[in-house]
Amino acid sequence: MKINIRYFASIREAVGQASESLDTTAVTLAQLRDELIARPGNVGESLARGRAVRMALNQVMSDESAALVEGCEVAFFPPVTGG
Repeated sequence: MKINIRYFASIREAVGQASESLDTTAVTLAQLRDELIARPGNVGESLARGRAVRMALNQVMSDESAALVEGCEVAFFPPVTGG
């Protein structure tokens, strides 16, 4: 299925792009993250397990069990603090 991925803040800087379209066989956010981690280079490093990464599916904060659907938007970003 084709999905759209957006990267934010330090993840965007590490990846070197703000967004991409991707054909994937992943059916959950966890599987998508693992697929991206397996890529060589900065994408895999910035999304590696053990790193704090937040995810949103169609602009709703989601955990890794969330199911992907054709044409969905997935966003990856580091946790943020504020006050």
